[in-house]
Amino acid sequence: MVAFLVNAVISLADDSLILFKQVHALSNLRFLVGLVDFLATILVYGLMALTPVVPKRFFLPLTLMGPVSMLLGMFFLIYFYAQLSLISWLTSCLQVVLGFGILFLLREPGQFGWPLVPISRLTGRGFSWRNLILFVAANVVGLLPAAALFLFMGIGVAVHHFTGGFMTLHPSGFTVQERTYVRDDGKTIQLFPMAHVAESDFYRDILQTFPTNATILMEGVTDEQNLLTNKISYKRMANSLGLAEQHEKFLPTRGKIVRADIDVDQFSTDTIALLNEVMLIHTQGINPTNMQALLQYSPPPNFDKELLSDLLLKRNQHLVEEIQDQLPQTKFIVVPWGVAHMPGIAKAIQKLGFRLETTEDYTVIRFFHPRKPAAKAAT
Repeated sequence: MVAFLVNAVISLADDSLILFKQVHALSNLRFLVGLVDFLATILVYGLMALTPVVPKRFFLPLTLMGPVSMLLGMFFLIYFYAQLSLISWLTSCLQVVLGFGILFLLREPGQFGWPLVPISRLTGRGFSWRNLILFVAANVVGLLPAAALFLFMGIGVAVHHFTGGFMTLHPSGFTVQERTYVRDDGKTIQLFPMAHVAESDFYRDILQTFPTNATILMEGVTDEQNLLTNKISYKRMANSLGLAEQHEKFLPTRGKIVRADIDVDQFSTDTIALLNEVMLIHTQGINPTNMQALLQYSPPPNFDKELLSDLLLKRNQHLVEEIQDQLPQTKFIVVPWGVAHMPGIAKAIQKLGFRLETTEDYTVIRFFHPRKPAAKAAT
């Protein structure tokens, strides 16, 4: 109870300073107090399973406040990311109200002081098998599956929202949606959402759809000045997940191939520094040295906007310019770029007069692979 209340008050103070003064003076203290509160929450939750002495109607809301706010917070972050500071402040307010409200209910009428929880509230046997069995059953059968389902739904909503519907999460895996746009003059543009790692079948199926007369605008940042000390590679990820890497399996052999991406020298120095740190993890794996370097990395103010501009907006703009350059020379353009680029590209080509005509779904990653029938033994 003490840890929860202290964490609630410090969190509210920190969020108030951030929201109203844009000051992060209490963030480090908040992290330490939050860690203590987290450990105390685990201890109290375990005690509720072992003994009915701990009143669940009072302490269960306190222990579930953190997980519930995190799960619900996903949906607020998806649709109201710009109001993140306000959402965090309102959550802290709720935490303070909940903490002091339960403290008020726990107190005996007219009594204030230490201990915060009167002994009269802690009644019952020290240990109960029935309490333990019911508590574990409620978690295994009810709480954990509900949390997992809610988390899965949240991830699915986030994927669909941030990709403009170009990628969808299903219980069976991830799918992407190819969209074909046409213009009144007969020009056609196909947008193929790509993934750095995927099933081999995904790359093969896409390649088979490319017309021989198409102009294929390929994605792929170049590094003419060798600014990246750690080359971009997803091989480790692909191997660990049993998938194929895009640059090894996605090799168009039909149509006119045009490189339509930018060079690393158009990125900011801050973006290049972060890419070098992140790709160190990708290429060498997780080890104490790499993790320490990544944790010690301190981004400059407003770096999120700078990173978005470098990795997404600049490249989209360059691609759209390349599309406009190629349109007078060809009637069919294929754009096999990363799924994160697709919403912006789709809006840009619609401004050029293109309208959506057809769509087709492709499976990128399957969670469950169909079992192949066993070969019959020779007789």
